[in-house]
Amino acid sequence: MDDATIETKSAVEHTAAAGQHAYKETVAQAAQAGQAAFKDTMEKSLSAINDMNAQAKRNVEAVVASLTAATHGAEALSTQAMAFTKKSVEGQVEHSKALTSARSMQELIELQTSFAKTAFETYVSEITHAAETLSTAMKDSLRPLNERATAMAETLQSQR
Repeated sequence: MDDATIETKSAVEHTAAAGQHAYKETVAQAAQAGQAAFKDTMEKSLSAINDMNAQAKRNVEAVVASLTAATHGAEALSTQAMAFTKKSVEGQVEHSKALTSARSMQELIELQTSFAKTAFETYVSEITHAAETLSTAMKDSLRPLNERATAMAETLQSQR
């Protein structure tokens, strides 16, 4: 072979080796970039899943707190109703005794009128008290849910 052919062959081999090296380096860089992007995406996904799990846990806790408050409200209403019923029955028994001891029709009518007035006022007072208790129970039972809804809205607003 002549010198020009040898030189050309050597240049071609050198160029091929340089191209092969550049190709390997480019592939390695692309693989490294792909791995970094995959790792970053996985970390973000896991972080989002952890955030969702934490939100779900707080939501369940809020529902439990709401149900607990509603239960306490129902217990309070039940206690009030039982106390009113007992007081009402006792009042009716006393009123019946008073009616049997009336000496005239006029006294009987006065006793019955007084009892009816007192019973109505007591009933209205009890209904007002029960409405207040119910209102408080509703506020207490909705508070944890409202707090969670507000927190979720704030979280969504901060993600924009």
